[in-house]
Amino acid sequence: MSNSQQFHSLNINLLQEAILHKVSEILDQASDRGWRKLAGVIANDRRYRLSSLEIHQCSLKALDSEGSPTRSLLRLIGDRGCTTSELSSFLQNIGQSEAMTFLKPPGIKVAVQPESMAVLSGQMVKLSCVAHGHPVVNYQWFKMNKEVPYGNSSELVFNPIQVQDSGHYICRVNNEFSFDFSDWVQLDVYESNLTCHGLPENKLHIHIQPQDQRLLIGDRLGLECIAIGKPLPCYQWYRNGMALKDETNRVFMVSSVSVDHQGVYHCKVTNGKETEDSVKAEVLVVGSGKPWKNVAVECTEEELLSDLTITEQSTDELFATDKVALLIGNMSYKYHTQLKAPMVDVYELTNLLRQLDFKVVSLLDLTELEMRNAVDEFLLLLDKGVYGLLYYAGHGYENYGNSFMVPIDAPKPYRSSNCLCVQSILKLMQEKETGLNVFLLDMCRKRNQYDDTILIPESLKVTANIVFGYATCQGAEAFEIQHCNLANGIFMKFLKKRLLENKKITVLLDQVAEDMGRCQLTKGMQALEIRSSLSAKRALTDPVQHSACSPESLARNLQWAKAHELPGSMCIEFDCGVKITLGFAAEFSNVMIIYTRITEKPSEIINCKASITDLPLALYVDPKETNKCTPEETGSFLVSKDLPKHCLYTRLSSLQTLKENLTFTVCLTYMYQGIEDLLDECKAIDVGKPLISKLDIHSGIRNFCAQTCPIPHSPCHSPEYAVAGSHQVFTDSRYSSPSMHLNIYHPQRRHVTQHDMYQQSRYSSISPDIKIGYLSESMKTQNVPEESTDEYIDFGAVLQEKL
Repeated sequence: MSNSQQFHSLNINLLQEAILHKVSEILDQASDRGWRKLAGVIANDRRYRLSSLEIHQCSLKALDSEGSPTRSLLRLIGDRGCTTSELSSFLQNIGQSEAMTFLKPPGIKVAVQPESMAVLSGQMVKLSCVAHGHPVVNYQWFKMNKEVPYGNSSELVFNPIQVQDSGHYICRVNNEFSFDFSDWVQLDVYESNLTCHGLPENKLHIHIQPQDQRLLIGDRLGLECIAIGKPLPCYQWYRNGMALKDETNRVFMVSSVSVDHQGVYHCKVTNGKETEDSVKAEVLVVGSGKPWKNVAVECTEEELLSDLTITEQSTDELFATDKVALLIGNMSYKYHTQLKAPMVDVYELTNLLRQLDFKVVSLLDLTELEMRNAVDEFLLLLDKGVYGLLYYAGHGYENYGNSFMVPIDAPKPYRSSNCLCVQSILKLMQEKETGLNVFLLDMCRKRNQYDDTILIPESLKVTANIVFGYATCQGAEAFEIQHCNLANGIFMKFLKKRLLENKKITVLLDQVAEDMGRCQLTKGMQALEIRSSLSAKRALTDPVQHSACSPESLARNLQWAKAHELPGSMCIEFDCGVKITLGFAAEFSNVMIIYTRITEKPSEIINCKASITDLPLALYVDPKETNKCTPEETGSFLVSKDLPKHCLYTRLSSLQTLKENLTFTVCLTYMYQGIEDLLDECKAIDVGKPLISKLDIHSGIRNFCAQTCPIPHSPCHSPEYAVAGSHQVFTDSRYSSPSMHLNIYHPQRRHVTQHDMYQQSRYSSISPDIKIGYLSESMKTQNVPEESTDEYIDFGAVLQEKL
């Protein structure tokens, strides 16, 4: 007999008292569907022989302060063999659905959660999980997404525990009716010479202390502090008694030290119950990386003066004549897997770069034409000494050393003719004599086997100011983490923690790479790759000296600033006396929020509401998604905290598609007190061209980006139209696909077999509020080169269901 059958055949007197009390409370308080109607139905059933005298005796229980007629009735029929199933049938006959809900098999709830801990190898360690449920609770422990052998009890015992047992664990509890999961716990195991000495002490203890170091300038600094205890220890590093920002790992690393890193370091360790300070380690930085010796060197006076000049130049403060950033996030692909992370990544990077005095243009979901024209506008802002930064998040690929960004309207399959070549954009940036060129590409770099075109761009200048930060290595994918309705790319998750640091950009990216390398989530799957020719110690924090800009550049900056102007808020008064405020907020350079709020209305008017209608067709706005009570309902999760409350919100995206002024209608609906008729008044509003729509980037290709970004297989690059000095394009049969049917499918959510799911899946976070997992759907095979820029992982909603 199954657990469900056992529950329904259970005598009602054996049910939990809390269930019987709740059912009795509902029936005692109900009048038309209460205990008397239930007693009448039971009296008609010959099995229970319920007399009128017994019903009268039950009713007398209402006179007692704590008496219950229903509880007395239930006890009576329970003594005569009434089961849970039969009682449910009686309640259904009288239409008492509310009471029936308490006669369903109870669910399971984890009562005692396992705790994270750090221990030494060789000991006996237990992870405990206790769940309450009825009638039987089953347990199964998992390490990551893989079942732990023999881990089917409430305690998971390691005796003795080994270093390879380190990892993240979760326990599933279930019975026939429901299931639940414990919190994720982290188990850190450190090597020791112990042999099984029983259970570890939960007391916090520092096992490895940081050591004094004497380094040369440019050497790598590494300080280590390892603590054991339960709960899991947390770390905070200090230098000269001052806490170091974001240095909360057990290892403190500096890839290239300077004299500024000298000092006395220590680490404070805490686990919420206890706190312990490590020993203090003195770090001394002396001399330079060159092995100078105390010997005389002969040189001419000119050579000596030359060396001194170089030294003086190297100590000058570096600055930018301006800072400009173009950020593009493509998510809503028409013919390919849609992504989630680019929206959050672009938004967060925008806010950080603005703190560094960058003029930031942030755009979502651009077509090929719009991307090319946006790049053209970006190039117009560049001039001698300007720091230019280009960030792209979306689908992409890399063929023969060239990186390609994929627009949202790229066909299936796409080729280089449908995409933008990053190296071609770099060539154009160099022609502007920029001070720094930074490319941050958060996309996959897998080869597109449908594109066998080999591009040979013109040679790049040797400018010693180029930095490429690739979110992943060549031939690999990039991933994203999903939390609730939002997602972050792995690259941005670590980049945003360090972007404001005053460090040479290459040093900063090196430290981001080290942070990513310590992330168990993507180890062996994604690693930051940096390519740089930067010689000067240029940083994104370098100051801006606008006086060095040319008049032409200042004029272009002014024009660009105009293209980021929001319409001013306005007060609209209707004939009935109602006044509303119409406000605007920018989420991105091409995404705007419109909100309406009633600020004044006559006392005789009720049910008053102001809505926006008749929006331009070019914006493709679904009327059902407008005039929402919260910004989140419109899809705007990022700026909701900055918007006024108690309004109706409408989100307009793709403003770059506007060809005319933005016009719409504000419709006021209202009722007068005592009159049932619904009245309305409308006013037409014209706010001009807001934000990026002023630049008309929807129009035809009008500048030189398209001419120097080769489009093979298109008329403008056929032999009769080729321009001298343009890129050479040719195909080589050696690189052609051996078969036109490639069976390639790399969606945003990787599709794997059930066996592969246990071998390949990764998790996104170990914090209790972000359950993480891997998606497994039926295998799909399509003849299309599609990859995932950000593979998102939702462990709680998916892996737990699969488990």
